Amino acid sequence: QVQLVESGGGLVQAGGSLRLSCAASGRTLSSYAMGWFRQAPGKEREFVAAISRGGGSSDSRKGRFTISRDNAKNTAYLQMDSLKPEDTAVYYCAARLAYATSTYYYEPNDYAYWGQGTQVTVSS
Repeated sequence: QVQLVESGGGLVQAGGSLRLSCAASGRTLSSYAMGWFRQAPGKEREFVAAISRGGGSSDSRKGRFTISRDNAKNTAYLQMDSLKPEDTAVYYCAARLAYATSTYYYEPNDYAYWGQGTQVTVSS
């Protein structure tokens, strides 16, 4: 079983940047596809970005956000630029075992493991 811990959230002004990290323990992250989701108060959990276990394939629904991973460090990242107040939410990383090296996943139900979340607040 893999444990995930997010960090890097905080308060930032609109137009600023943050880099979130998701550190994994318990298993080697290279066997897992990774994803980032977010949830604002009163809203459903929303897909943000995903990356395959090998890192060669990724997708981000937000052109301002970039997902990456460093399997040697057992860590995934979410670089967020040009932040807007509507980006305010709790951000979660998620992981699932993946046998294909180039597959990534969009739905929360696709993921078996979740971190506790990190708050991102963007002020106007």
